[in-house]
Amino acid sequence: MDQKQINQSAEILWSHWMHSEQTDELPQQCRPSDRNQAYAIQAQVANLSGQQVFGWKIAATSDAGQKHIGVDGPLAGRLLSNRVMDSGSRLPLGQNLMKVAEAEFAFRMRKSLPPRTGEYSMEQVLDAVATLHPAIEIPDSRYRDFANVGAAQLIADNACACWFALGPATTEDWRKYDLASHEVTLWRNEALAADGCGANVLGDPRIALTWIANELRSHNIGLRAGEVVTTGTCVLPHAIAPGDSIRAEFGELGSVALTIE
Repeated sequence: MDQKQINQSAEILWSHWMHSEQTDELPQQCRPSDRNQAYAIQAQVANLSGQQVFGWKIAATSDAGQKHIGVDGPLAGRLLSNRVMDSGSRLPLGQNLMKVAEAEFAFRMRKSLPPRTGEYSMEQVLDAVATLHPAIEIPDSRYRDFANVGAAQLIADNACACWFALGPATTEDWRKYDLASHEVTLWRNEALAADGCGANVLGDPRIALTWIANELRSHNIGLRAGEVVTTGTCVLPHAIAPGDSIRAEFGELGSVALTIE
């Protein structure tokens, strides 16, 4: 795939994103066939957006999530700065196709983890973290039948990124917690909508964070100091609609809320 084909794919995806439209799939002549090509298109989508990269998301970190979008493992996507909200914000759902909310552990990086030959260990990755945050992701896709386009096309489309709400950094010493067993609940209009725990995220959100550090390392990208990584949903994605109030509770580690418009 040459730069012209990368640009063509990125222009299609970004145009559909801007206009809240969907396509069946990318044209055969500019369709990525592997992750390297897909991440190159994703990077160009970010360039076309004119936005800073706020951080990264991980899609499909649970069996249910992988089945939902038709893949057999996790995918990394960029979080664009204009799509990031504070807790308590009002979020316009618009023509969002997926219409679900996800409760996630997010980490802000204290130092960079650049590309290198050897893998990063979990200890090295956690040492690079500054803060832990509760988060809500509202994903979406620019493909009508997103469960059947495959991992490469999904990565090109920013791994179903759309909106992201970052809660305040926890004041607790989160490093002492067993995040795998930590309970997480999602509330819709003050009623319990879904519950789960950190183990639903590749077995542990810290494992997911280590995964993305090495995924980006292996594709010559890397994590940068200050970036936020949201590690995937701890609960089954729950349907939302305009008028809903959504809150994700992480017990002693905090909460984050949105109003859907």
